[in-house]
Amino acid sequence: MIWVLAIAVGFWWLGHWLRAPFAARWLMIAILYVAVLSAYLVLGQSNAWLVALGGSLVEWLLLGGAIVLVLIYRRVLAILRTRARQRAPQKSGGLFSPGEVERTARHIVLHEIGGAGQARLKRARVLVVGAGGLGSAALQYLAACGVGTIGVIDDDIVENSNLQRQVIHTDARIGMAKVFSAQAAMQAQNPQVSVRPYRRRLTDENARGIFEDYDLILDGTDNFETRYLVNRTCVALGKPLIAAAISQWEGQISTYHPASNGPCYQCVFPQAPALGLAPPCAEAGVLGPLPGVLGAMMAAEAVKELAQAGKSLCGRLMIYDALYGENRVISLKRDPDCAVCG
Repeated sequence: MIWVLAIAVGFWWLGHWLRAPFAARWLMIAILYVAVLSAYLVLGQSNAWLVALGGSLVEWLLLGGAIVLVLIYRRVLAILRTRARQRAPQKSGGLFSPGEVERTARHIVLHEIGGAGQARLKRARVLVVGAGGLGSAALQYLAACGVGTIGVIDDDIVENSNLQRQVIHTDARIGMAKVFSAQAAMQAQNPQVSVRPYRRRLTDENARGIFEDYDLILDGTDNFETRYLVNRTCVALGKPLIAAAISQWEGQISTYHPASNGPCYQCVFPQAPALGLAPPCAEAGVLGPLPGVLGAMMAAEAVKELAQAGKSLCGRLMIYDALYGENRVISLKRDPDCAVCG
């Protein structure tokens, strides 16, 4: 039995190395398990190969049953947690305090948002991946707008070179974890919001567990590996994703949501660019206000998405050229052969 279990572990880590989805890894292990049961049924327990493997048909069936029970238990637990969150009473009974009404009055008088839209913002849970240049402006405006729960994930610390463009951080907080620096700034801006800082690197192992608790994901990261991971997780969970990117004088932004018939990020960018074609800001440079412009756009698209106002950027890519003061919008379509959502 130990040899089969070792092969199963090998399959799991091979899938991890190939960045295969969890479902694909479990499928490989399920095929192996079915093959073992079939061997027992066809060859019989007295077969020399099966004797060498160890265990009996009953033991293998019990092992399979135990695994199925664990998976069912985890699924039921996830469903119960989701229902508990949905039924939990909202802060202040779902009503605004007098201070909140005054703070968000300019939103409430907007016909497209109104009181109902602002209430949706207060009940919303938004996760921002990255507390750098794009995340700085997005986080600060989400807090100012009254989004009820804001998560921020980043494993970096504030450095002096960040302060040219990452305006949520200050000189006094150099050396502090970016997520805690961002939390301090958001709660100073609006004490009514709940901020959840995650000081860690986003990985295949923790992404799903974090994303499950949020209604909307904003991606402000600066590398393709993380962008693809964020996209895969959002597609798997059916979550809308607002993603932006910047370089030198130019930025781009779109909303990716295959569940609403839009493309996913990998439909539009199926492969990372070759080495050197998309250098990081440290090498290529970046205009200081540029991430603020795109980060504010991300917050604006998030408010529209949550308040159900206006027209989403789903299916459209907006490109902003700061050097020449130009905007361009490109239509996007889903790729039927996309490896993630096709």
